[in-house]
Amino acid sequence: MRTLIYDGQCRLCVTAKEGLERLGPAPQQSGIRFVPYQSEEAASRLGAEYKPGRPDVAFLVEPDGTISRARAPCHPARPVNPAARLFRLPSRRPLPLSLVRLG
Repeated sequence: MRTLIYDGQCRLCVTAKEGLERLGPAPQQSGIRFVPYQSEEAASRLGAEYKPGRPDVAFLVEPDGTISRARAPCHPARPVNPAARLFRLPSRRPLPLSLVRLG
């Protein structure tokens, strides 16, 4: 199962996660679990990628351990319209919502 690690202290991130959970299929059907960055599980899954404090990206951890990063719209590295895009990759290309949706 894939794990989406989000900033559990970011109100926009938590609201987006709750909306996706409410509107999408169950984690068993979607194959995606949500884990807050501030948890021991996130630190364990991210290993050396984990740094104390708040993250400036969300992480998608594949079952094989591969880690992808996506910039969240609430982080100030570059102005982003949250209504237009849920996440941005560091390359500044939008991450298609189909890659982060639940089903």
